[in-house]
Amino acid sequence: MRLLLVSHYFPPEIGAPQARLSGLARHWAAAGDEVCVLTGMPNHPTGVVPPRYRHRLRVIERRDGYRVVRSWLYATPNEGVLRKTIGHLSFMASSVLLGWRVTGPADVVLVSSPTFFSIFAAWLLARIKRAAFVVEVRDLWPAIFVELGVLTNPTLIRLLERAELAAYRAAAAVVVVSEGFREDLVRRGVSPSKVHVIRNGVDLGEFRPRDPADPTPGTMGIRSRWGAAPDDVVVLYAGAHGLSHGLTTLAEAAALVRDAPLRFVCVGEGAAKRELRARVDELRLNSFLLAPGVPHEQVPDLLAAADICVVPLRDVPLFASFIPSKIFEYLAAGKAVVGAVRGEAREILCAAGAVVVDPDDPAALAQALRDLGSDPQRRAAMGRQGRDYVERNFDRRQLAQRYRDILLSLTHPTVGAPPAG
Repeated sequence: MRLLLVSHYFPPEIGAPQARLSGLARHWAAAGDEVCVLTGMPNHPTGVVPPRYRHRLRVIERRDGYRVVRSWLYATPNEGVLRKTIGHLSFMASSVLLGWRVTGPADVVLVSSPTFFSIFAAWLLARIKRAAFVVEVRDLWPAIFVELGVLTNPTLIRLLERAELAAYRAAAAVVVVSEGFREDLVRRGVSPSKVHVIRNGVDLGEFRPRDPADPTPGTMGIRSRWGAAPDDVVVLYAGAHGLSHGLTTLAEAAALVRDAPLRFVCVGEGAAKRELRARVDELRLNSFLLAPGVPHEQVPDLLAAADICVVPLRDVPLFASFIPSKIFEYLAAGKAVVGAVRGEAREILCAAGAVVVDPDDPAALAQALRDLGSDPQRRAAMGRQGRDYVERNFDRRQLAQRYRDILLSLTHPTVGAPPAG
């Protein structure tokens, strides 16, 4: 199968979408498929393009057995609706103009959304190449921005929703990352037979249990840089600092456990980091560290250095259908996990033996962290149960094969696709 994967975001950028897409591309290439990724020059989330990619219209490279074609775009930090929209529109245009010929023939054109505008570029590329068009939905866009109050103009919202549904109707298949997303699309008129759920998973070899007290230079060096004393319990959040993440609630929980030997660390970048920093300063949290984002390959070392990992989301109804992909990495690393989530994410964490509290409830989150912080045996037991759970349910290799079967069924009718759902 010749597969063209279109995505605004891709490594060396850091983030959950980048990890998912690069992992899938690697597995498909290893299975014998001819995979090409069409993406932009790396710049997310800071808006800074690395030197080797600056002042270039197009870059072609190879990684992990597949080709990557990068086209120019307007680079901008992950903040400010207008500038971000210009950046998305620039990639929509440049990906077609600079990428349609050099990406070669394709049997399937798969676009991962968001960003929303990449869908239209991929649809046009699929028409040009006479390929099956597949849309992967990782966020319900524009619904998420309506819920967060970013989009308020009724006319604009209606236009965007119509465009969204038109894209789903044009697709030969739609792949979503949660059952909640599937239910939303079907409720709005998308044919159930074309909507498939492929949840995020984790590379079980890359993320594996390691003792935070392991005297390896990497782990101990990380804890030292974080300012953790030998007896401190490190509470880690590693990931995007976005509008959907309840990180200020984590800061407020930290203020309630000042007397406990807990060291809080948030690693990552995003539009909400400035607000989080202001809240930490306001609360005068000396035990709360905000660290810059790191490349994906360094995340396993960060998790190994932690004792407890947290997954907070804001208490917004739409988020009940969201499943933060970081929970699978936390569990695979054998960590005790505390989630402040609802819906499917809550169900998964409970099944994995994690502790779950309601979102936007700093008192409940603080109590959960205090209890776990004082019980190393319980943390160890939770880590073992979580690892076992992801091994049975969220091995990325198995999920990638299920995904591949769906794509193969579009171009090889004799190959049966897994049932939708």
